[in-house]
Amino acid sequence: MADESDRTRAHVFVSGTVQGVYYRANTRDTAQEKGVDGWVRNLDDGRVEAIFEGPDEAVESMIEWCHTGSPAAEVEAVEAEFEDPEGESGFEIRY
Repeated sequence: MADESDRTRAHVFVSGTVQGVYYRANTRDTAQEKGVDGWVRNLDDGRVEAIFEGPDEAVESMIEWCHTGSPAAEVEAVEAEFEDPEGESGFEIRY
């Protein structure tokens, strides 16, 4: 089990055609495969917001994945800010 010093947290905003294209579901499935905790949700302005928390490498790979996202998505930009882990557990789609 990794200790907290091996965990990082990224607050990510994805813009482009990322709503109505299964972006959130694909994000959840990919995060679960990579062992990343957190959540994802649509924003009113058309972007998708996500929190990824877990091992550095896994979080980095999730941010990288966001640049492509689901097959139907057309990602224009991915903004990520790193924060202190808050102990997220599991990964969920928020509404």
